[in-house]
Amino acid sequence: MQNFFQSVYEVVAGIPRGKVLSYGDVAKRCGNPRMARQVGWALHVNPRPGEVPCHRVVFADGSLASGFAFGGRDIQRALLEGEGVRVSDDYKVDMAAFRWEG
Repeated sequence: MQNFFQSVYEVVAGIPRGKVLSYGDVAKRCGNPRMARQVGWALHVNPRPGEVPCHRVVFADGSLASGFAFGGRDIQRALLEGEGVRVSDDYKVDMAAFRWEG
């Protein structure tokens, strides 16, 4: 699992400012498309929160995580909006507009 977690951190560290990926997107990029929940766990125990921008990972429908590990979804929202990502009143990101395709 350690290698998978390291892959997660590498993928998430590469998400540019103003873009997001879903947990499933990250899992796919790590070569394990069925491990979206494990992506969430890896980010929950992220040893480098300043370097690995966990706030750029959201649910598949664009919803922010109510249990965002580094301060809750209001903090996640503020971080995303600070990068130009629009978050709706119901805490959702428009995945068509802000998903990173790179």
